[in-house]
Amino acid sequence: MIRHISLALLTLVSTAVAEPPVASLVQRPRSTEFAAERDTMVTRQIEARGVRAPKVLQAMRDVPRHWFVPDGLRSLAHADRPLPIGEDQTISQPYIVALMTEALRLTESSKVLEIGTGSGYQAAVLSEITPRVYTIEIVEPLARRAIETLKRRGYNSIETRIGDGYAGWKEHAPFDAIIVTCAPDHIPPRLIEQLAVGRRLCVPVGEEGRIQELIVVTKQQDGSLKRTTLIPVRFVPMTGDALDQPKTQADRLPP
Repeated sequence: MIRHISLALLTLVSTAVAEPPVASLVQRPRSTEFAAERDTMVTRQIEARGVRAPKVLQAMRDVPRHWFVPDGLRSLAHADRPLPIGEDQTISQPYIVALMTEALRLTESSKVLEIGTGSGYQAAVLSEITPRVYTIEIVEPLARRAIETLKRRGYNSIETRIGDGYAGWKEHAPFDAIIVTCAPDHIPPRLIEQLAVGRRLCVPVGEEGRIQELIVVTKQQDGSLKRTTLIPVRFVPMTGDALDQPKTQADRLPP
């Protein structure tokens, strides 16, 4: 069943009135619980597969992944696999979270948009590198749970919105990076429009139930788009308006 949320029902949850502070001034949540498991996760699952960005590796070590999975799955929080989080959604495999984060090439001043908040874990990882994180989730029960988790755990610089991420978040555009954690069968044109020149969009593209491609789209200085394919993946589908829109010119990127 297609889930729609009308613009009139969009709920905006802001955690800050002004622009978030620079990354060096943000106090980040920490937990010593499962620290050894996180370190092993990074060493064996992430570094071993070629992720090298030091800030990404440190973020994966620092963010308590077990905070973002259902209580009954805490023992599996650091396993090399996605896990169900309810509402037919999943928290991505740790390697995929790290790979997509590295692909964005973030700095501490980057403004990043995430489409598909899910459990809130990817947003928390992004906030380790930059406090300027904006994230949208269309599934309301999931979004409210993620908002509560992020707030309770102290991730106060993350701006969260309940709504359809297909149209992006125009009020805060342009973004230095955009990450999509659900798979449309085409690249949403509004996301390309809201991406700053010279910056990167990381998105899985493909049909539900089939192998998809994880790609990075870079907007060039002349407005053209450069496409790089990373790996084959399988994500939950993007819902809402993404299911009703025809494929656009944005899909016909260079191979």
